[in-house]
Amino acid sequence: MQGTLGGEGFGDILDFAFFPFTISAIKLLNETDFLSIIVTNQSHIAKGHFTINDFDKFIDKLKQELADHGAKIDGVYCCPHGNNDDCSCRKPSPGLIFKAQEDFNLDLSKCYVIGDAGYSDMLLAKNVGCPAILVLTGLGKGSLGEYRYLWADFDPDFVADDVFEAVMWIRHYWK
Repeated sequence: MQGTLGGEGFGDILDFAFFPFTISAIKLLNETDFLSIIVTNQSHIAKGHFTINDFDKFIDKLKQELADHGAKIDGVYCCPHGNNDDCSCRKPSPGLIFKAQEDFNLDLSKCYVIGDAGYSDMLLAKNVGCPAILVLTGLGKGSLGEYRYLWADFDPDFVADDVFEAVMWIRHYWK
């Protein structure tokens, strides 16, 4: 399965690989005043497919890969709960964004949400008042097509082919 930043095999985080353009996109963000923060739902943890410790090791590996290429992620926020768990951190709920806001003193009106899932990522942007950029990788095309009804009352500010195009758009319109 693929997503916003890369792909993985059947929910196995060990098979994840960045898309070829992802590291370049993160490096471009690193050259601005923007932070690169990942907010992710990982229901595979709740299902027992891997542990939060496995996830943390995986993130350390990704951070090292980025560092090897001169890029960095400033923060990672993970919801380990399942779809039916009653939590405030599972996207589109704003809990993880509010935690990042607190940790980094963010002005959410000056932040962007980039994601491939209309129902979780785009509605998260709506729920916290951030501009929303939908990428067509991963679930993006389906989010605009067969699953558009799940978030029909909200339109993204921009639709990008991928995260690199999304970052280029942000850099162009950033003031």
